[in-house]
Amino acid sequence: MRLSQSWQATHNLRLNTMPLQATSGAASYDAFGGGAAAVVNYIENVFQTQLWTGTGYGQTVNNGIDLSGKGGMVWMKARVASGFGTPYDSHIIEDTNRGAGPYLQTNSTSAEAGVGSTAWMASFNSNGYSFGDNVDVTSKTYVGWTFRKQPKFFDVVTYTGNATNRRISHSLGSTPGFIIVKCTSTARNWYAWHRSLTPTTEAYMILNGTSSVTTGDTNFWGTSAPTSTDFGVGGAYSGVNANGDTYVAYLFAHDAGGFGLTGTDNVISCGSVTSTGDNTVTLGYEPQFLLVKKSNASGDWVLVDTMRGWVDSSGGDIRLYPNLTSADDSGSVGNPVANGFRLVGASGDTYIYIAIRRGPMKVPTDATKVFVPYAYTGNGSASRDYSAIGIVTDMNWTSCRSNNVSVSPLASTRLLGNTTRIQVSAADVEATGTYGLTWNAYQNGVQGNAVFGGGDGWNSNAYTYIGWNFKRAPNFFDVVCYTGTGANRTVSHNLGVVPELMLVKRRSTVGESWAVYSATAGNTKFLRLNSTLAATTDPDRWNNTSPTSSVFTVGIDSEVNASGETYLNYLFATCAGVSKVGSYTGTGTTLQIDCGFTAGARFVLIKRTNTTGDWYVWDSARGIIAGNDPYLLLNSTAAEVTSTDYIDTYSAGFEISSTAPAAINASGGTFVFLAIA
Repeated sequence: MRLSQSWQATHNLRLNTMPLQATSGAASYDAFGGGAAAVVNYIENVFQTQLWTGTGYGQTVNNGIDLSGKGGMVWMKARVASGFGTPYDSHIIEDTNRGAGPYLQTNSTSAEAGVGSTAWMASFNSNGYSFGDNVDVTSKTYVGWTFRKQPKFFDVVTYTGNATNRRISHSLGSTPGFIIVKCTSTARNWYAWHRSLTPTTEAYMILNGTSSVTTGDTNFWGTSAPTSTDFGVGGAYSGVNANGDTYVAYLFAHDAGGFGLTGTDNVISCGSVTSTGDNTVTLGYEPQFLLVKKSNASGDWVLVDTMRGWVDSSGGDIRLYPNLTSADDSGSVGNPVANGFRLVGASGDTYIYIAIRRGPMKVPTDATKVFVPYAYTGNGSASRDYSAIGIVTDMNWTSCRSNNVSVSPLASTRLLGNTTRIQVSAADVEATGTYGLTWNAYQNGVQGNAVFGGGDGWNSNAYTYIGWNFKRAPNFFDVVCYTGTGANRTVSHNLGVVPELMLVKRRSTVGESWAVYSATAGNTKFLRLNSTLAATTDPDRWNNTSPTSSVFTVGIDSEVNASGETYLNYLFATCAGVSKVGSYTGTGTTLQIDCGFTAGARFVLIKRTNTTGDWYVWDSARGIIAGNDPYLLLNSTAAEVTSTDYIDTYSAGFEISSTAPAAINASGGTFVFLAIA
């Protein structure tokens, strides 16, 4: 039946004027009549890895996660060997169901201990947790993984055994991918169910052991598989259901969605892979946490995360073992990639894993949370406290400002691991050594005690330095490591929007320059970060193809894609109120650059593109003021220049003064810039 035009017009008017009601857990809308806006879930609100150094008395970890209101679990481990023995060197788990105090050890069969004590966990808080003196030995380093209860991510259930086949209700809101059960009242093993193990109702693994999957215990997990509302435990097995014993179960979701603006993004995956020796596991996101175990043969459980050091460097992964009390060690596990992870394993063996998505997922609105310029004076020591920057970062550029030294600005990246750096002003190779940033040395969750050594580029006594610190965040900044193929290809990224500026560096072989993509120059041209080169035409850099919101394209040129060589790409975009990647045409007179900011730019990078020109950098830590503004050149080892007034403050961005040279404001010249609020 054809509807009348008058009815259709009235209906459309109602559609346009009636308030929308949000669906729960998503940013979409499916009904009319009003109501509260939907709550959008992000991984950073439910999971964090926190590092700290003991001071000898109880500390508080503030990670923004509401444990007292929402509930959850904290898993803690000393990262260094102390000789104190168990439980002080154990993996300690505490949860809100059992309350602060009682703890379990994943490397032990022991029943819970610490009931009525706050020596381990003192309290679960609305923005993290506080712990007692037992988890705070002076100068000892620790890691804590926080899992907050959240449908489609994680749940905690406690129950009392009854020795009959039964179902245990849960609130995960989806079918679990991984379940760990521990008897809290009697010394027993930790029993783990994983969705990939078969038969579903009898196969299990032991978290505190090294054995392969065990089968043959009929109805160990009840008579049917877990569902979105319950899971089973058998009546004949004391490990999961002895009459009168008490138990705790930790449930982890699998590819259940529930996160991000649409409510459909996955943040946790429980899968398996049969190794060919070197495997790439596709998740659809970049992980920050991985727990992996060989299931067909004996082997330790291995736990890595990007805070301690899960890196794109052979043998450089920092590992812990839930079944052991041993400290951090280093070896090859693989590395995270933009849409999954690479796993190194024995060919033919099968591995089960739990992977958790990297955060943040939320687009930043405050630039001070994702970028900090930090000026300091070197002290020549082997280490110094770098925690004054106040944020956990993913990339650092450091440049020496002093006029009595000539060293390149240095780039360090969390994904490349400790003390790894690349010269910015040279066609250099990735290098490691006894100095450089130590990414996994932290004080109360903030980058601290970073090892600089005495090198001129970092911390020579009485020399002055500037460090530019960037945090990865959607729409603002991303880092991608990849291996070249020698053929035109695309590479995934997680910027979330189309990159407008990309800085690509070959890491593995000396002699290749930094190749720069600028959206203004277009996909047929490139610039060089370590050179004054103008925008130059070459189809082999980007294969005449612009990046998209999910991939960038590299051609066959060796600067960006030689077969078997390793590469690093820094990607930047315009993020409203936070950053601006743009261009302007010079006037030779005072020129105001509107970036959409409200309090001016704290960082400005400018490069002329229609002819040769340096890469100029200013920042608020050294001074962007009405008078002289110190600048450095990224493409040079020259000292800081302090006697010029080339840019000035402007609330919406930055102002180029009439005294600026042609390299910054030539009439008719074209320029690209990156500004951060």
